[in-house]
Amino acid sequence: MGERLAAEVTPEPVAGADVHRLAPEQVADRLGVEPSTGLSKRETDERATVFGPNRLAEPARRPEWLKFLDQFRNWLIGILLIAAVVAGAIGDIKDAVVITVVLQINAVLGYLQERRAERSLEALRRMLVPTARVRRDGAERVIEAHTLVPGDVVLLEAGDRVPADGRLTVAESVEVAEAALTGESQPVAKSTTAVEATATTGPVPLAERSSMLFMNTAVTRGRAEMIVTATGMRTELGAIAEALRTGSEPASPLQIQLDSLGRRLALLSGVAVVAYALVALIRGEGLADIALRAVALAVAAIPEGLPAVLALTLALGVYRMARRGAIVKRLASVESLGSATVVCSDKTGTLTLNEMTVRALWAAGRLYEVTGEGYNTQGAVRGGEGRTDQLLSAVLPFALCNDAHLTDDGFVGDPTEAALVVLAAKTGVDADGLRAELPRTGELPFDAATKYMATFHAEPDGRTRVHVKGAVDVLLGLCTDVRADDGVCPLDDGHRGEIEAVTARLGGSGLRVLGAATALVDGTPDPHMLPGLTLVSIAGIADPPRPQARDAMALCRSAGVHVKMITGDHADTATAIARELDIDGQVVTGAELDRMPEDELAARIDDIGVFARVAPEHKVLIVRALTARGHIVAMTGDGVNDAAALRTAHIGVAMGRTGTDVAKEAADVVLTDDDFSTIVRAVREGRAIYDNIVKFVRFQLATNVGAILTLLGASLAGLPAPLTAAQLLWVNIIMDGPPAMALAVDPARDDVMRHPPRDPAERILDARRLLAITRAGTVMALGTVVLLAVAREQVDTDTALTMAFTTFVLFQLFNALNARADDGPLLGRHQLRNRTLWLCLAGVLAVQVVAVHLPWARTVFGTVPLDAEEWAVCLGTASTVLLVELGVRGVRRLARSGER
Repeated sequence: MGERLAAEVTPEPVAGADVHRLAPEQVADRLGVEPSTGLSKRETDERATVFGPNRLAEPARRPEWLKFLDQFRNWLIGILLIAAVVAGAIGDIKDAVVITVVLQINAVLGYLQERRAERSLEALRRMLVPTARVRRDGAERVIEAHTLVPGDVVLLEAGDRVPADGRLTVAESVEVAEAALTGESQPVAKSTTAVEATATTGPVPLAERSSMLFMNTAVTRGRAEMIVTATGMRTELGAIAEALRTGSEPASPLQIQLDSLGRRLALLSGVAVVAYALVALIRGEGLADIALRAVALAVAAIPEGLPAVLALTLALGVYRMARRGAIVKRLASVESLGSATVVCSDKTGTLTLNEMTVRALWAAGRLYEVTGEGYNTQGAVRGGEGRTDQLLSAVLPFALCNDAHLTDDGFVGDPTEAALVVLAAKTGVDADGLRAELPRTGELPFDAATKYMATFHAEPDGRTRVHVKGAVDVLLGLCTDVRADDGVCPLDDGHRGEIEAVTARLGGSGLRVLGAATALVDGTPDPHMLPGLTLVSIAGIADPPRPQARDAMALCRSAGVHVKMITGDHADTATAIARELDIDGQVVTGAELDRMPEDELAARIDDIGVFARVAPEHKVLIVRALTARGHIVAMTGDGVNDAAALRTAHIGVAMGRTGTDVAKEAADVVLTDDDFSTIVRAVREGRAIYDNIVKFVRFQLATNVGAILTLLGASLAGLPAPLTAAQLLWVNIIMDGPPAMALAVDPARDDVMRHPPRDPAERILDARRLLAITRAGTVMALGTVVLLAVAREQVDTDTALTMAFTTFVLFQLFNALNARADDGPLLGRHQLRNRTLWLCLAGVLAVQVVAVHLPWARTVFGTVPLDAEEWAVCLGTASTVLLVELGVRGVRRLARSGER
């Protein structure tokens, strides 16, 4: 059956509406697959050719030439086009040509910025590729979901997102959230039973096809296997793909703030332009010159480049974060990352390595030492000489109540379960062989709420053996007996005290503690009604802290970011790990949280460092309490039940390796390495991105203010206009061009993590930054106007005007250095690291030399050549904007030291 040609498997019978009516065996036969082995590589290759990739069709891409033309769909550009036409009509061909050329250059810059941002975001989407666990060629493997084909056998568990439409072949306590597809608000129970249509109801509605799983729905409970029946646009989701597509991402608070700033500045610029035009008219300047210069001044004064540069800065920063292991799904989350005050982190796999190794085993009243590291089966259980039977009975539940498989290059499944399989191997038990010999007749998958998993196995005498593994304190509540050295005996207070002491001892040494229990019952028990169990063993599992976690903790402390550890482990285990990582604060358990009113939790939350034995729903309470205290919270999670907390937190962080698809969907950030230090790097990068946005805004707005004040100042002083329309547009290109882009990719300051988080309510341009912008713009205007006035007395007017124009351009080079440091040294080591900026500044200087000295450029910009002395005067004057800022910061530092 497995060798059936792909050509026989056509779309019509696969995706037909009758699949839910067929038995699993019929679907497998129709699709030519044996569920126990899956498809072969040859079959998947053939079917991939027939059916194509398992992805929804993307909307048609807008042609590149239309994207370029979009750059001209702007009211400012329209004004400039009108100005160019007016200039040509009155015979000013030079200005008409210059304006047209500048428009082309601006359009090219805008197009390239948008294209680069799109490519960065596309790269991010490629990094976050959905995966699926399948059975192919008789082995389990993880593949990219878009490579699925009809006939593939997909394995799913709670938290997984269904990667395609499929017919269930195994369904153990399965519930699926289908709200995105059917609108059903509650998870729907699923089974392998075929669903038949009836004469009265007609075709079975989508929401009632309980034998089917549908693409993009989420498994919220249980374990399932399905045969893929439809992929890509042939799925039920594909049929309504247009309705599910979302629009563009909403503007972030920062974008809204900058847009508002741009509108206010545009209003002020309009007033300034009108004032300039009135002064110029009073002085008797020509209407054509006034009109052209006023339009150019308006364009130079209005920061129309802010939205594009903001989008590019965020996109490049987010791409840089992704390369370091943190995939930010929403650009707006970058702001929150930079202002996070608390990180609530899971312990296992985030603060620890998630490389589980069983180090100790308690069985029949004796504690054994387990040797060997990691997932290598080389090792032994020491102290078990002559006690083989007791060891075998101790590890049997761990081997059978388990879904992990060891492979040549590691394992497939949960790391904790893999460690238990390794433990079984060290006692001589082949877990896979044992499961084949004693197959399950039923199971109760692990649930974060119950904290245990159970499997059921038929015995030769017709009875059923139940194996359970889970949290020791939970199992103690389900057990009536315990296996002791002299056999099974009642679980009395003495034995209970001994078990609790062993659990505390193992937990206190930093080991995660897991118990195993078993029972033999008549007939087939109800999976949800476990019989009285017998506790048989306790495993102490080591999961050492990540080496880099301690350094990341220290960095958080210096940055004013508090870390709270959240774990389902025993309080003693959590305390031991917290001690190793220097996490301060009280330890509170989930049981204590249940008894604590929300207002009391909010009052105590700052003093709590560790939350132990918590359920996922407790995380929401923790987030609410922290939020009530005014904190900006980053919350980690990996399970399906963590989704609520991830959505409630300001920044939800999901684990990319061990996290469920539901958690990744709910999160704002996905860690590709599940490493806590990556969260800290993301916070650092978020702060750097915000700093870079501030730098660009300062740089651009200082130029805006300088241009307005320069023209107004020259007019009021009775001087000729120091900047022509062409020259103003040239400055505009410099302002929105390479130097501004280079500021957007500036590396993080060395001390960016030595300051407390910024207040999220802080305006991007507070009073101090506005004062710095006004100060820089005023220095530019004074320097340019004074130089023009003095130079007219020393040289001819054309040379003086060229010097004024050159000085204003050179002011931008020095002001870029001002903008790079919001506070602190202007010429520190950090200033030398952005080679791109220095190259851009050198490039601007070079093209300014061209504008002054090449004949064709002199014709365009109306300049004359300058000698070395005149260049030196321009450079010296332009440097004053840097010298003034140095002086102001020096005075500020002296004032602070005087206060101390």
